[in-house]
Amino acid sequence: MRSFALVTLGGAAGTLTRFAVTDRLDDGQLFPAGTFAVNVAGSFVLGALLAALVLRGDDRGSGRTLRLLAGTGFLGGFTTYSALAVQTHALLRGDHVALGLTYAVGSVVAGLVAAGAGIAAARATVR
Repeated sequence: MRSFALVTLGGAAGTLTRFAVTDRLDDGQLFPAGTFAVNVAGSFVLGALLAALVLRGDDRGSGRTLRLLAGTGFLGGFTTYSALAVQTHALLRGDHVALGLTYAVGSVVAGLVAAGAGIAAARATVR
């Protein structure tokens, strides 16, 4: 039950934070900059968090709590690949094929690069 509560609390906070960011950045423009930003930023932070936790050792105690609250919960709610899919579909159906494909591929590539950068940052700082 404790794990469920941690993920729920983190997820609620992450979702509200995502809404605030995307509401501010997606001001009626065609390119969904808010979703792109939260997915890339979330990928970086998740890569760094999980790498740091792995480098610190066992998945028990405070490490497990942090993983569930911040990783699974907050960052799971903060990032949104379902919105990426819906927004890509809308761009493709709205005759913005090049932008839709650029957005979809760019989001995945940027997310992978960001996660790798987060892992590298954690390796450089956690000993």
